[in-house]
Amino acid sequence: MKLATEKKTTQQKLSIAGMLITMGVVYGDIGTSPLYVMKSIVEGNGGIRNISQDFVVGSISLVFWILMLMTTVKYVLIALRADNNGEGGIFALYTLIRKQAKWLVIPAIIGGATLLADGMLTPAVTVTTAIEGLKGLPINGNIFVSNQREVIILTVTILSVLFFIQKFGTDLIGKSFGPIMFIWFTFIGAIGVVNLMGDLTMLKALNPYYALHLLFSPENKVGILILGSVFLATTGAEALYSDMGHVGRHNIYGSWPYIAACLVLNYFGQGVWLLQHKEVAAYQNMADFNPFFEAMPAQLKIPAILLATIAAIIASQALISGSYTLVSEAIKLRLLPRIKVDYPAKLKGQLYISIVNWILWAVCLAVVFYFKNSAHMEAAYGLAITITMLMTTILLFHYLGRREKRWFLAYTVLLFFGAIETIFFIASAAKFMHGGYVTVLIAFVILFIMFVWYRSNSIKESNTFKSSTVSLLAYKRQLHDLRDETSLPLYTTNLVYLSKPQAEPRGKNMVKKNILYSILDKRPKRAQVYWFVAVNVTDEPYTAEYTVDTLGTDYIVSVQLYLGFKMEQKVNIFIRQIIHEMIHNGELPAQPQHYTTIPNREVGDFSFVIIQEDLSPETQIRAMDKGIVQMRLWLEKFTDTPVSWFGLEYSDVFVERIPLVLGRQKATNKYHLKRRQEES
Repeated sequence: MKLATEKKTTQQKLSIAGMLITMGVVYGDIGTSPLYVMKSIVEGNGGIRNISQDFVVGSISLVFWILMLMTTVKYVLIALRADNNGEGGIFALYTLIRKQAKWLVIPAIIGGATLLADGMLTPAVTVTTAIEGLKGLPINGNIFVSNQREVIILTVTILSVLFFIQKFGTDLIGKSFGPIMFIWFTFIGAIGVVNLMGDLTMLKALNPYYALHLLFSPENKVGILILGSVFLATTGAEALYSDMGHVGRHNIYGSWPYIAACLVLNYFGQGVWLLQHKEVAAYQNMADFNPFFEAMPAQLKIPAILLATIAAIIASQALISGSYTLVSEAIKLRLLPRIKVDYPAKLKGQLYISIVNWILWAVCLAVVFYFKNSAHMEAAYGLAITITMLMTTILLFHYLGRREKRWFLAYTVLLFFGAIETIFFIASAAKFMHGGYVTVLIAFVILFIMFVWYRSNSIKESNTFKSSTVSLLAYKRQLHDLRDETSLPLYTTNLVYLSKPQAEPRGKNMVKKNILYSILDKRPKRAQVYWFVAVNVTDEPYTAEYTVDTLGTDYIVSVQLYLGFKMEQKVNIFIRQIIHEMIHNGELPAQPQHYTTIPNREVGDFSFVIIQEDLSPETQIRAMDKGIVQMRLWLEKFTDTPVSWFGLEYSDVFVERIPLVLGRQKATNKYHLKRRQEES
């Protein structure tokens, strides 16, 4: 039987409206890459005075082929087909193959951590780069941004406002993102065409020979390390895959050719402009030189900077929303602690996670204050996403090979793209001492938290005694007698315990022994119906199903909820729906209430019991494992409570604390009291 929960349409049909939405949601990151890619390449080679025709043509050729191979071939043509009921991204991919091998969690958490780290840097880089275009630019005879300090102030203000409005929901402004990004891509494509018409010989950059030749040419002063800057042209490819569930694969297929054409035209146009102006002394001596803004007519600079700023904000918004989704998925997969997730808007799938929002805000501002300008930020940018792409390649290999049985394609992806991304990683790693360490530090902190949470779950499962779980069948008689024991006051009509999911089929009626101890021993709790509810997170994103087993009674209900990894776990709402259906089907007797404000009420009151574990001094496991479990318990102090997580804030909830004993227990008779003889 299925819960009456509306499922998201995961395969949106191709439409003009759908493609517009796709432009606003999916392409923000990759669409703002022209702001800084050629700027980074030229600066890395010593500035515009040190470039030559071979260097520019080779650079444009590298950008073109990397954009086509990494984004078009790997992600658009291959990765988008590795979807989980229409959902994409590294965690959706992991859920498709996690049963193949336990170690696959390693590339999943590494890729997730580095993708989150990239999301923290992108808003800082894109907004700063856009605002720097205003520096020294006269507007109606006045210069509003005259130095880098004012750039920082304006950037910090924009970022702060952007993060502040997240809690109110962004669906209203989000509706305008698509048309704005369409204008943006059309604008940069048109500017590219105008510049390209000045020298059509730049089209020879379509020949991959020039890309390969540049890697070993003396004109290229940094050698293979130039790929660290070239790679910035495809940093939004992973976000493209992650956002597939919001817009549908077909809308990406339909819109990407136009997006790719506009990007390529702009890069080619920047290349032509660089060759035509490389001898101009004013540009050779210009601080914060950016060919993107310089390659357009003076009368268009101010509109271009304003449009670039809006595009940067849209790109930042997409990455912020993507970070919420990524964290939410990791929580459901038990890779991160439970954190309160809000749904501030009517737009389906829009999340808001307060603690994530303010951590992102703090890190973005810290990056801006620490690096001070976009050139320094670019040194830290890109390193994390190369790791994410490598991890995605590993997971894609297992998906294509073991699941799809397309071994030739699987090995092609692994060897070809794995080799390219390894080279990119080496090139980006050269930036480590120039700012890349910031990205690594951010990713390491996230990865450490993921490791602690995942590993602690494994430790608890492997060191918990089998005797700690019991069958409900063995306690049917006691629960029956307790229900009918009129000498005890009625604790509640429906007593609900949240139990741990057990392996099927035998495990469906197994619960932790401490639950029965709570009912029978700690304080006998008399109820009309005892509910044992387990929440199973499925590999599909929007599953909403359940099974029930009454064990042949009308007073014991074992419920297995099956919720997708993107579903809210509103246990209170689900249980009330289930009991209504069971009463309607005659599986449970009605529970009429004499004192109620609800006419013809047939369901009684509910009480939920949450059992909270504290690590016992009796625990006997390895010191390292014990430290990991203690770290997890410490992290739980800063995370969402089970009451909030399971949607029980307005329910009658009791929290009982019990000791968590892992491993072999210490002897209980270590200390023995001896009775003292009293003197007469």
